[in-house]
Amino acid sequence: MTGANLPVIPATITVHMGSPASNAENVTVSFPEYIKNVASSEIYPTWPEAALRANIYAQISFALNRVYTEYYRARGYPFDITNSTALDQSFIKGRNIFQNISRIVDEIFNSYIVRDGNVEPLFASYCNGTTVTCNGLSQWGTVSLANQGLGPYDILTQYYGDNINLVQNAPVQDIPESLPPVPLAYGSIGNEVRQIQIRLNRVSANYPSIPKIYPPDGVFGSVTDRAVRAFQQIFNLDVDGIVGKATWYKLIYVFNAVKRLNEVVSEGLTYADVEKIFEDTLRLGSTGLQVEIIQYFLETLSEFNNTIPRPPLDGIYGEETQAAVAAFQRAWDLPETGEVDLATWELLYDVYIADLSTLPESIFEMVARPFPGITLRLGSEGDDIRYLQQYINVIAQEYAEVPEIPVTGVFDEATRDAVFVFQSAFRQPITGVVDVTTWENIASLYDTIAGGYIRHPAQFPGYELGPENGAASDSP
Repeated sequence: MTGANLPVIPATITVHMGSPASNAENVTVSFPEYIKNVASSEIYPTWPEAALRANIYAQISFALNRVYTEYYRARGYPFDITNSTALDQSFIKGRNIFQNISRIVDEIFNSYIVRDGNVEPLFASYCNGTTVTCNGLSQWGTVSLANQGLGPYDILTQYYGDNINLVQNAPVQDIPESLPPVPLAYGSIGNEVRQIQIRLNRVSANYPSIPKIYPPDGVFGSVTDRAVRAFQQIFNLDVDGIVGKATWYKLIYVFNAVKRLNEVVSEGLTYADVEKIFEDTLRLGSTGLQVEIIQYFLETLSEFNNTIPRPPLDGIYGEETQAAVAAFQRAWDLPETGEVDLATWELLYDVYIADLSTLPESIFEMVARPFPGITLRLGSEGDDIRYLQQYINVIAQEYAEVPEIPVTGVFDEATRDAVFVFQSAFRQPITGVVDVTTWENIASLYDTIAGGYIRHPAQFPGYELGPENGAASDSP
């Protein structure tokens, strides 16, 4: 299961028995065995069956999202998920499995939750709902809903919204990593090379010593070789121009980092769409997604207020993050604790959204606008259609199957047909209608490509190069 393919159920899953960086053993078990263990460790077999099934669907989707996004493997870890409940799901090696849970898992282990229009399994966050509350599913809350007569799907919609579906009977197979079967180097050709080129172009917007690759044509030539070597040098890899395992996964990790992506984006959302999610007070030593979101908010606010230091975006609540939180609290007259309680979280979110609203139009020159709030279809008119047409045309520069269309501000048949092609090419429901999911997917790809066009001195100068002006071809 990789981001390039339709999801399938892995035959096995490898669990790290501790926090990601701990020196703990890795345990590989079949996927159904893993889910049975998690369910037996986290929920009670005496609960109503509808509650059990709703929880198991969430546990399956959570695990599959980790596998699908290669969340840990892209960070260089040799496992798919941990048993740290601060980050993942409880897994107890060798524990007894409850009989009714085993029966349910055998029935539904190859079913999972998705958002409407999305491919990837939903990052189905959840908590027990008593000692810990969260924006996702409440495990004990499912019991109350089941006792009210709700079925598993209806219970899930109470927590994840009405725009979810259950994919059923997904195939089970051994899943290779996204890593190419052989290292890529000078002379290699193919789609994997093209992926590398597009990602390097996007990363080069933040790291200008990486030369631009134009066009990203799937041919690993001299320019791609120089770009790979520059990337390797920046990130302390062996500078050999070969894209092996270390370079491949480091590029995926950095690419996601510069786009500010993680599990949130894997649900089709961006940080600007993050809801006010508060689980528990965050303080020195806390880790995880919430810490990373707080760091992102603080980093953004530091651009508006120079009294707030910029924290690292590493998901670890260290002293730098503590200092940034304390500075924010001081600036907005909150008790200066350096900890993020509910009051600090809500004000941080509100200030972040308010500051974003003050950004000038120029900020969107290379960044797509957020979804306009209404579905766009044949006959729609206005600036939102104009932006959509512009984004499609930028995508068409890199993906020949997507046609260029006139920028008219009118959602005409040519625009609809281009949307059809985009949806087909990127494995989305082929509707010809631009809802929030299609908009976000178009916008995300536009950001990636447009970001790759940002040039710095010594990068691609903006005109066609050839032997007559000293340029080296990217062909081998």
